[in-house]
Amino acid sequence: MDFSKEGQGLSVSILNFIKTVKMPAPLRLRDLIRMIRAARTAAEEREVVNKECANIRHTFRDEDSVWRCRSVAKLLYIHMLGYPAHFGQLECLKLIASPRFTDKRIGYLGAMLLLDERQDTHLLITNVLKNDLNSSAQFVVGLALCTLGTIASVEMSRDLAPEVEKLLKSSNAYLRKKAALCAFRIVRKAPELMEVFLPACRTLIAEKNHAVLITAVTLVTEMCEKSPDTYNYFRKMIPTLVRTMKTLILSGYSPEHDVSGVSDPFLQVKLLRLLRVLGRGDVEAAEAMNDLLAQVATNTETSKNVGNAILYETVHAIMDVQSESGLRVLAVNILGRFLLNSDKNIRYVALTTLQKTVTLDQNAVQRHRSTVLDCLKDPDVSIRRRAMELCFQLVNDSNLEVMTRELLGFLGRSEPEVKSVCASNLVSIAERHAPTPSWHFHTLLDILQATGNYVREDVVSSTLQLISNCGNIQADAVTCLWESVKGLKSIEDYQPLVQVCCWCIGEYGDLLLSSGSSEITVDGVLECFQQMLWSPHVSIITRQYCMLALEKLSARVPETLDRIRSIVDVFGSHLNIDLQQRAVEFGALCRSFDHLRGPIFEKMLPLPSDKQRQTGTTDSSPEDDEPLIGSPVKETSITPADHSNDSNAIMDLLAGMDTGEHDIVIPWNESSVFGSSEIGGQQPPLNSGGIGVLSNDLLDLLGSSCSGDLFSSTSSSSQLQPLSGLAVLGTSSFSSTGIPGMSMGRGNSVSEGIHGTPTPYELLPGQFFSLSFFSLSPLEQQSTLWNRAEQDGIMSEYGKAMVAFFDENIWIIFVPLLAYSIPTSIVMQVRSGSRNSNQISDFVFQAAVPKTFQLTLDSPSGTVVSHTSIVTQKITIGNPNKSVLKIKLKINYTANGIPVEKIKEIYDFPSDFGSV
Repeated sequence: MDFSKEGQGLSVSILNFIKTVKMPAPLRLRDLIRMIRAARTAAEEREVVNKECANIRHTFRDEDSVWRCRSVAKLLYIHMLGYPAHFGQLECLKLIASPRFTDKRIGYLGAMLLLDERQDTHLLITNVLKNDLNSSAQFVVGLALCTLGTIASVEMSRDLAPEVEKLLKSSNAYLRKKAALCAFRIVRKAPELMEVFLPACRTLIAEKNHAVLITAVTLVTEMCEKSPDTYNYFRKMIPTLVRTMKTLILSGYSPEHDVSGVSDPFLQVKLLRLLRVLGRGDVEAAEAMNDLLAQVATNTETSKNVGNAILYETVHAIMDVQSESGLRVLAVNILGRFLLNSDKNIRYVALTTLQKTVTLDQNAVQRHRSTVLDCLKDPDVSIRRRAMELCFQLVNDSNLEVMTRELLGFLGRSEPEVKSVCASNLVSIAERHAPTPSWHFHTLLDILQATGNYVREDVVSSTLQLISNCGNIQADAVTCLWESVKGLKSIEDYQPLVQVCCWCIGEYGDLLLSSGSSEITVDGVLECFQQMLWSPHVSIITRQYCMLALEKLSARVPETLDRIRSIVDVFGSHLNIDLQQRAVEFGALCRSFDHLRGPIFEKMLPLPSDKQRQTGTTDSSPEDDEPLIGSPVKETSITPADHSNDSNAIMDLLAGMDTGEHDIVIPWNESSVFGSSEIGGQQPPLNSGGIGVLSNDLLDLLGSSCSGDLFSSTSSSSQLQPLSGLAVLGTSSFSSTGIPGMSMGRGNSVSEGIHGTPTPYELLPGQFFSLSFFSLSPLEQQSTLWNRAEQDGIMSEYGKAMVAFFDENIWIIFVPLLAYSIPTSIVMQVRSGSRNSNQISDFVFQAAVPKTFQLTLDSPSGTVVSHTSIVTQKITIGNPNKSVLKIKLKINYTANGIPVEKIKEIYDFPSDFGSV
């Protein structure tokens, strides 16, 4: 019975062997390479690769150990072409575990290519590596060391560091050099393990074998850069390293290590780099190396590239250690010779190194300034750019004009992407070293002319700031700018220059026209401006500069007003809204408020520089340093016939003043401010005769409805109170005026209105309601909200708002946002405020709807509610079935330290609530 079973097993084995022999052998690697190279399109190549990958997978599934090595080799070639080969990782592990050297070689190669420390699979070969590191075959150990040095992770390094340290002490030089490189990888991954290799490294530094020595130097360099203790440990080895380096220099021809007549240049570079690291900041070490560095710098052959590599590392060593000044000059001279080399890579390296060296010894680098300037004309763009950067570092007071002239020439012929950088750097240099304001301006003018449209905004702002701060150059500047722009053939290519010219003509046009030149006429200037405004290629920003300059010029040269009005009025129907607004405002100013045109278009104060903007200082006198808002204002008497001081009224209006002679005063009537916006009546009397008309005119500029709301009347006009809270226009709003569209800013810290009266409730965006609003019945509240929204024209934007909740502490209003709503979705803003002066903290608003709705709550604007700080939150309610809206609210807050929780259900939404 047993014999029969053995016979059956033997027959099965024989059948499997016959089947294997009959199967066709897989494609060889050389044949695969030939087929892939024969593919004429990318699609054909993908087809060949995909077909072969399928065959390889089939071989892996069959556990075919005979052809596994060939399959993995082909898979590695496919991986090198960029195709996925991750499915071969485990097969590489199987080959590594094989006792055959050919299998191990392919397996380790596959592990180095397909595995890395980010994948857990690489940890599976740790035991195999440990066994192979203890193998008696040096080539197997070499394979294991190469693999460990390529894919070692922190865990693998800690596990195998003792085996590597043992191999560092091996008598086999082949294993010592590979073990040193493997230790280099371990030190990078786990710096705490470097102490394991210190004793062995000290021995390796004195090694005679060049291969072992170069790997040992590489390892020691890494360890010294990682650890100060290791640096101090190996600093004692400087004499040994210097002796080794001298031996290399003075040794005769050795065919084993000779490269282009230089003895082992790779080892020399490594030794110089280690000496640089060890000698950094050490005077004694620098003295020990001075003779060596001088010998290397003078005796190394520069006709070959290997010699240039040694000299490059020598220059770095001289500059990093505290070498004597003569050596530093020698190093800079070496870099100067590099600049004359025909190899553009060497020239690029020299320029890059000189940029680092110029801060250490600028005088030595200045000797090669002419060579650096020649590099600005190099055909290679990267060399030109490096030379440009170095030239900016070489500029000082003594060579300013020469360097600026060369850089301006380079700016004119440089590429567009370089022009902007070069122009900004030239502006910076001119600001630091300019001998006179006139020279400074003409340099900036040359920059604008050479750069065209590629100039950055900082160049324009720097030019305007210089002209506005230097009164003695303004006449010359505006004349030169006009001559430059007038001679342009294509204005659209020099728009920054045109912008500066327009600004200067707007500010100093009177100086231009009074220069006495027969070629500068009013008609010529206006005709040029008209062409710029109507040019289709001029940008909107340039047109804005141009239009504003024309408007200012009408105040500088009054006889040009009619011509300028005819030019500007055409833009009252322009498609661009900004140009249209400027034109309409200028037309209104000329028609109704012509006596204000002069004060409004006065010359600007000197523009602060960037440094002054950062520090908050200006060039003004000490008297001008007082703040505008909240500061005492000198009183001046203004009569109705005296329009020369109209600008004082403007400043009074914009700055705000304490109660005094020039205050704008109105009688206080709560209903007139917070009731209907249609308020009539006479204006209140003013303390100064000229102020009333002038202030009304100014307010009319803001809108036709402002003056009527602000200067309201009552039956008793004898008791007048000042209107406080006037702030700078555009930054905050009138506190309690009722002016439509001008609401109190949420960032305002003012919690009380006029004479201690609490500020009203901003229930709708920009709309204030009296303190008695919540005393009304629900129907009256709803009617008041809708009427105010309808009267102020915001119903089309916000829809019909409703009071959702209020108690003795807070109020909540639902305001639909019609711009975001659609027929199947309601979007609304929840506005929450405080009813008293107490601050409400920890405010949380929650809502729930039936399952037929979809509710989305955005993050609230805050959790603290006060009388002047409103919390807003956006809510979106999806209503696909258009059901009747129902919502349940949960409000939590803390008032006077007491937590409060309120719950309310709302069923009575208006039928058209939130409808578009």
